[in-house]
Amino acid sequence: MNIGFIGLGIMGKPMAGNLIKGGHALFLHSRSGVPQELLGQGGKACSSPSEVAENADIIFTMLPDTPDVERVLFGENGLVHGLRTDLNAGTSERRIVVDMSSISPMETRVFAARINQLGCDYVDAPVSGGDIGAKNATLTIMVGATKTVFERVKPVLELLGKSITLIGSNGAGQTCKIANQIIVALTIEAVGEALLFASKAGADPVKVREALMGGFASSRVLEVHGERMIKRTFEPGFRIDLHQKDLSLALSGGRALGVSLPNTAATQELFNACIAHGGAKQDSSAVVRILEKLANHEIQ
Repeated sequence: MNIGFIGLGIMGKPMAGNLIKGGHALFLHSRSGVPQELLGQGGKACSSPSEVAENADIIFTMLPDTPDVERVLFGENGLVHGLRTDLNAGTSERRIVVDMSSISPMETRVFAARINQLGCDYVDAPVSGGDIGAKNATLTIMVGATKTVFERVKPVLELLGKSITLIGSNGAGQTCKIANQIIVALTIEAVGEALLFASKAGADPVKVREALMGGFASSRVLEVHGERMIKRTFEPGFRIDLHQKDLSLALSGGRALGVSLPNTAATQELFNACIAHGGAKQDSSAVVRILEKLANHEIQ
């Protein structure tokens, strides 16, 4: 299959590589340029999203934020200018745009409607699992699409992740991803508080984490981010400014729905403080640095 992939950063690059390994022809574009590694594997560089769309049956996007997706889809030399429009095409022939970014569910529905008007299908399929999951093709993928379109793209998604769930129609995948980010962010903050409390009380945080991993408090966040906090390894990882963006989406969605998210708001403020102290590009676990400043104590 001819597949397009736009956005080749810390997540997109290994994902595109896994699609090439799966035997597909990849047409690639990234604002920072196509990595030589992917070209060496057989990927073909394109000068614009429009050129990607001209050559691909399925086009993936993996971009930082909602405006980035809108620009790539509908801007100058955007993807829509290269889509072959055929309103009479059969279901199995319609081309598909698959956005794997984490963006606004409401805007996703608008984007999907505009793509549908061109006779093409749209899938929102944000992921969880970070750069490790992207490299190992073990991502959790949350999908918003019709069942028919989901069945068409699922074999390709299986080259990228292990857990692939159709949540509902367009926008449902993004809604699920926001719920995921709320849980992850609040758990990271909780792990930071717990390890900081233990360390300042004089207990060995390494042993505390080891003990907690065997009990009801055990979690993937305690395992991965707890270790990062103890070892002070805050990069690379999932950037705190991107996680803060996701919490902003959660809070704006909460306001629209009339849902109070007090702990999400508090954690976002900690993320904002971390960004203000130069931690924007560090992993989300770096939020512990702000807790340490407030406690005048560093986990050790």
